[in-house]
Amino acid sequence: MAKISPFKAVRPTSDKVSLVTSRSYDDYGAAELAAYLEFNPFSFLHILNPAYVNQQKLGWDKRFKMVKHKYHDFKKDGVLVQEEKAVFYLYEIQSKNHSFTGILAGISIEDYQNNIIKKHEDTLQYRVDLFKDYLHQTGFNTEPVLITYNDNQELSEWISTKKTARPIYEFATTNKEKHILWTIESEDEINWLKMQFEKIGDLYIADGHHRSASAELLFKEDKELENENLNSFMSFLIAESNVKIYEYNRIIRDLNNYSKDEFIKKISEHFVIKSKKQELWKPKHKFEFGMYLDGEFYALRLKEEFFVFENELSKLDAQIIYDTVLKPILGIDDLRTDDRIEYVPGTKSITTIKELVDSGEFKVGFIMFPSNINEIKALADANLIMPPKSTYIEPKFRSGLVIYEL
Repeated sequence: MAKISPFKAVRPTSDKVSLVTSRSYDDYGAAELAAYLEFNPFSFLHILNPAYVNQQKLGWDKRFKMVKHKYHDFKKDGVLVQEEKAVFYLYEIQSKNHSFTGILAGISIEDYQNNIIKKHEDTLQYRVDLFKDYLHQTGFNTEPVLITYNDNQELSEWISTKKTARPIYEFATTNKEKHILWTIESEDEINWLKMQFEKIGDLYIADGHHRSASAELLFKEDKELENENLNSFMSFLIAESNVKIYEYNRIIRDLNNYSKDEFIKKISEHFVIKSKKQELWKPKHKFEFGMYLDGEFYALRLKEEFFVFENELSKLDAQIIYDTVLKPILGIDDLRTDDRIEYVPGTKSITTIKELVDSGEFKVGFIMFPSNINEIKALADANLIMPPKSTYIEPKFRSGLVIYEL
């Protein structure tokens, strides 16, 4: 029985919302980022990156304080304003190929601790600590945790009806997306939504494991302050059928001293291998893998009849490639820290992998088949953890659109 709560968000004024909101600053190349900072004084990137030119010379503590000061400058200048009352939001993102609609709400830290909010990814403690310090210093968060719920027809029908009302925002962005936001502010609707999620039951984190873990750590450290805002973290609740799950492909810098022929012979112990020559081949089914090596694509099919699957994790394609190739043959033990491996999200063309290998910087690339929501839920229900970079999940939220103050 999950508890959701409305909150008094801070958000841009309607005349500036398209100028303020941004993608995550990690998505911008150096030239693009510099252009936004130079020519758009309202961009939220000024808050996220207040010391762009000199950021490498600053420690985290000073950078976080600068973020806080810049954030308050935006509020003081009237670029960002706070809701007068606590509300929920209905939010829709329309891209060229997909449309995503969900509800922005506070999620209970207590439910997170009691595993009503279920996880499927491990976290790195230094990242949890760092983001906790960021939250503590800046006093706000603008990146909601993406959480899925079981499809619910009654809730789906309500959302469809609500979308016919006039939104508070409707704007387009330079990456050809359309964003629409509605407020849910009547007591009747707020109470009805709370009741719906109490009936839905368990929720599943799709993206944002570090953010939720950081919010819990901040709550533990500062709970004596009796600050109600610390009892929850901002989330984007979306029906499980409405998320889009992509694969994360693997590219490796060397063959661990094996020749090409030796390497192919080693992996043939677990896979049926078929050359696809120059065909840009991607797997079409689970237990299939693509490989690009020495200018040639290969189709790999797991010899599953010889495999013993001990649990749900052992059936996961990302775990299989680790157990059969990455660790025993290529000698990659830690997928998080080994600099011989990097990851390419499935949103990028397969030609990206080909170009990276052809450049000589990488020796081999593996193309994965994407996981599905049922695999993610099965792992979470069994308290099992996916390997790093197993999934790339959309939608992605825009920074500066809705801000949760702590």
